[in-house]
Amino acid sequence: MFTLLTAPSATLAGLLPLVICPVAPPGAQVQADKLAGYVLWGVLILFIVGTAVAVASIVAGRVFHSPHASKAGVVGLLVIMIAAVLYIVAPTIVSSITGTGCIG
Repeated sequence: MFTLLTAPSATLAGLLPLVICPVAPPGAQVQADKLAGYVLWGVLILFIVGTAVAVASIVAGRVFHSPHASKAGVVGLLVIMIAAVLYIVAPTIVSSITGTGCIG
C-alpha cells in the first residue's frame, strides 16, 4: 500500500522544488553584451541594405519592363517589414518565456 513519510526533511524535500539560477562567470556578461550589440547593429544594417536592394529591384523592373523583378522587390519589402516587426516583438516573447532564467 501507500506509506506516508513523517520525517520533516523528507516532506520538505518532496514539496519544495530546488531553485537554480545560473550566474555568468566574472567578466563574461560584458563580452556577451558586446556580442549582442554587434548582432543587433548588424541586423539593423541588413535591414537598410535589404530595403535598398528591394527598392532598386522595383526601379530596375520598371525601367527594363520586367514585372518579375518588380514583384520580387515588392515581396522583398514585405519580408523586410515583417522581419522588422519581429525584430521588435521577438525579444519580448523570448524574455517572457525564459523569465529570470532560474530553473525550478
